Amino acid sequence: MTDAVAAIPEEAAPVPLLEPKEGIPPVVVDEEALAATVAAFAAGTGPVAVDAERASGYRYGQRAYLIQLRRAGAGSALIDPIACPDLSALGEALEDAEWVVHAATQDLPCLAEVGLRPKRLFDTELAGRIAGFARVGLGPMTEHVLGLSLAKEHSAVDWSTRPLPEPWLRYAALDVEVLVELRDALEQELDAQGKLEWALEEFAAIAAAPRPAPRTDPWRRTSQLHKIRRRRQLAVVRELWLARDRMAQERDVSPGRVLPDAAIVNAALAMPLNLAALQAVAGFGPRVHRRQLEQWLAAVQRGREIPENQLPPSTAPHDGPPPPRAWAEKDPVAAARLSGARTAVSELAERHHLPPENLITPDHVRRVSWEPPAESTATNVAAALRRLGARQWQVDLVAPAMAAAFATAAETAAAAAATAAAQN
Repeated sequence: MTDAVAAIPEEAAPVPLLEPKEGIPPVVVDEEALAATVAAFAAGTGPVAVDAERASGYRYGQRAYLIQLRRAGAGSALIDPIACPDLSALGEALEDAEWVVHAATQDLPCLAEVGLRPKRLFDTELAGRIAGFARVGLGPMTEHVLGLSLAKEHSAVDWSTRPLPEPWLRYAALDVEVLVELRDALEQELDAQGKLEWALEEFAAIAAAPRPAPRTDPWRRTSQLHKIRRRRQLAVVRELWLARDRMAQERDVSPGRVLPDAAIVNAALAMPLNLAALQAVAGFGPRVHRRQLEQWLAAVQRGREIPENQLPPSTAPHDGPPPPRAWAEKDPVAAARLSGARTAVSELAERHHLPPENLITPDHVRRVSWEPPAESTATNVAAALRRLGARQWQVDLVAPAMAAAFATAAETAAAAAATAAAQN
């Protein structure tokens, strides 16, 4: 680390941030207050700190239930996006501003739902990763870089609660209080390490990224699914998951509060034939209402009755290479390429003090290792990585190392083939 990060002595106790500088702003809940906020932030200067609070684990989906902003000349604002669901006018007012967000990929989808989309971005979490920080949560980063401590006891509360308690609002306002100051310190640190252009490329890619496509077979993300071995049982998992998702959406509650993943897997393993058998399965005990039990049993029965040719495949469909554990058997040379490439990436990441997954997306490494260019020169490997979406700074660092690893794997394979031919 450079002196920019070391500016706060390790032994110095961080100064707690207890109150926003201008106090807790009133929550914006009507058009008049929103118009005043839009005017204030349009007249503000410099970057704008943005944060959003969701009700993960409580409500269905990932919508925002509170949005916090702060900008020089405008102060801080707390906006209720349930009362004010269209914030496109605010988005237009901030169109030319750089947005400072911590862990942007988590907040940008819910911000886009209400009309807030940045054109320029500075992600303080990602900046911390690229700069080589071991802990990149907002609290640890604020402590380490600025010597200030943020209370985080309200981070996992139910933000759909109305009215929001004052301590929660204080917490929310403080989350954007020093975000721009943190951004400025991190920019200096990245510049000192020679990584600022890397970070700016990453931020631009996040801001320009299209909304992700809906996930294929989201039910396959059920925890403990690895316990399921038979396709018929997978069908039961799918039917239970879909039934749960419908109920959760209708009730606007987190699916896990309707039925835990473990209960879904337990039912698929047990394949109960009647209500009594289902009630004996862990997760479906006497507290579950009879009508709900009947709905769950109906889902199990649907899974039982699906024709054999319509059962879900044992593994999720995908367009990429096979799982790496199967490479040694399917293509030993490809396995050697992947092993060499992974080692090269790890060494590069360690040398530049950043996580390997931020140096290059692991899936890019797997895909190019499985189907390399006919001539695996650094130029050709670079082109393959760019086609997959790697940024130029990543390509410049990684392509030569991967090409060298591929050459070594090819030489080793050729020598092994020559030895085998001589022995025969």
